[in-house]
Amino acid sequence: MECMMIGDFKMKYDVIVIGGGHAGIEASLASARMGVKTLLITILVEQIGASSCNPAIGGLAKGHLVREVDALGGEMGLCTDATGIQFRTLNASKGPAVRGSRAQIDMDAYRIYMRNKVLNTPNLDVKQEMADGLIVEENVVQGVTTELGNRYMANKVIITAGTFLNGLIHIGEKQQTAGRQGEFASIELAAYLKSLGLEIGRLKTGTCARIDAKSVDISKMEVQPGDTPPPPFSFRTDKATFHPKQLPCYVAYTNEETHTIIESNFYRAPLFSGQIDGVGPRYCPSIEDKINRFRDRPRHQIFVEPQTIDETEYYINGMSTSLPIDVQLEMVRSVEGMEEAKIVRYGYAIEYDYIQPTELKHTLETKKIVGLYCAGQINGTTGYEEAAAQGLMAGINATLSVQGKEPLILGRDEAYIGVLIDDLVTKGTKEPYRMFTSRAEYRLLLREDNADLRLFPYAKTLGLLDEQYLQRVEEKQKALEEAMAYLKEHSATPTKAFLAKLEEVGTIKITSKTYWIDILGRGDFDKQKLFKLIPEFEKYSDEVIEQILVESKYSRYIDKQQNQIDKMKDMLKIKIPEDFSYENISGLSNEIVEKLQTIRPTTLFGASEISGVTPAALEIVHVYIKMTQKGKR
Repeated sequence: MECMMIGDFKMKYDVIVIGGGHAGIEASLASARMGVKTLLITILVEQIGASSCNPAIGGLAKGHLVREVDALGGEMGLCTDATGIQFRTLNASKGPAVRGSRAQIDMDAYRIYMRNKVLNTPNLDVKQEMADGLIVEENVVQGVTTELGNRYMANKVIITAGTFLNGLIHIGEKQQTAGRQGEFASIELAAYLKSLGLEIGRLKTGTCARIDAKSVDISKMEVQPGDTPPPPFSFRTDKATFHPKQLPCYVAYTNEETHTIIESNFYRAPLFSGQIDGVGPRYCPSIEDKINRFRDRPRHQIFVEPQTIDETEYYINGMSTSLPIDVQLEMVRSVEGMEEAKIVRYGYAIEYDYIQPTELKHTLETKKIVGLYCAGQINGTTGYEEAAAQGLMAGINATLSVQGKEPLILGRDEAYIGVLIDDLVTKGTKEPYRMFTSRAEYRLLLREDNADLRLFPYAKTLGLLDEQYLQRVEEKQKALEEAMAYLKEHSATPTKAFLAKLEEVGTIKITSKTYWIDILGRGDFDKQKLFKLIPEFEKYSDEVIEQILVESKYSRYIDKQQNQIDKMKDMLKIKIPEDFSYENISGLSNEIVEKLQTIRPTTLFGASEISGVTPAALEIVHVYIKMTQKGKR
């Protein structure tokens, strides 16, 4: 298995993961747990699982990703529940499809949990080294080289480099080569990836200052408590015994003084001075960008969030900046409640290299180099959750390939993870990509609450979850199917006694024989109301009841979306005539026409796999195929 070589050390693995961030953790844990010999190479072992930016996991749409990672056997949800210090459901007043779980985490505890989990996982070795290149022969990856001169051999390599590839930090006029504040950037590996002919771009992200908690007057701020009871992230966490200590966050606001300070220092801002070339995240702009774009607004909301359970530092969410340190201090102290604030860590912007994700297959393997996978910010995304989702899928697919099995590719109708990866590899990105519920066409089906049921068929075959948990999900699924069948097959009539029951629970009366599914869909039901109307449902668990109520309320809409999905799947099977011409088809861009004419896919499914060919373009081609066939009759 291993052999010494003159001048270096060589060891054979099945999968090598480069980078110990959120993507690297999920990738390495997945491959090791699936039974293959795995190596994680990271610059600093103690920084495995470090949260470079905000001390939180989840949020709108991001919570969906964490739940899906958990449903497939990933670690992020469990770690969040173990180290969380505040738990909330965002958009709780809205429909379940657009709600999002979010948790503040103890950043120190989170990192330690993940580090220990990695170090104690069988089949997984960890090396504190910096990868400086790959071993590639005839466009097939063979292993990894490190700056210490070691050569680690593997036919599958997953790069999860985060912001470390050619990382360059900006604080005002000062620049510093680093992958994260105080940590080395990966320069040699970035150069090597360019030499492979991969399309490399440049992006920018940033973080905000951290404030000494003793110097903040929280009495002047709005209190934002966690939810009671706290909603855990992981399906494997027992809700009945989940009682973490929760800390409040606080809401503060910028003001005209803050805006004037920032505006008067635009000339010193790397974002505007030309010092930064990389494109930043549109949906998470720096405070100077906000003031520049929205100068008419009298104030901007910022969130003061504890970084650990000890509450020694606050993260000033909404004040990401690369302004000089003197401006940062003046800006922060202009906010009510932070007049005496002391900055422990200054905010900064960081530029880094990424690989244009159209270079990847849906498995996250590169098209040019066999066996080379990429996951996380190297693919142009932003966020811990997007990184973890990609890392999990890259680890799973690299391992399935080692085992000679078919890859796991989730469809857009199956998971937010499927939407994320499909968006990246077919459309590419020129700015940091983040997940939104609006990106998912079938979001009524892809809810947080049903991620375990949706992904159960895959989870069952991957071997990442224990049998006891899988059996519990299977029982939940059978119970839900039984209950929904009852609601669709049984009805009620508007007798005097039944109408009185409806009035008692406060729901809409019926005027004719009505199926139970429609009665539940018309009212605002909870568990108690449901039991009054259908006492036999008391046998179902709270988890099943939750699903019954949601599925009933949106039953007709869910059926409609499922019909759309079925039609799309049928459409993708349609063959494209050999002599079909894409030229002069109204509604297709010149770029799409050129790709279709060059590649000549034989089916609409083949066309859907081509980078940049959208569902709308497929529908247009489908219409023209039908017109062509009709004209030949």
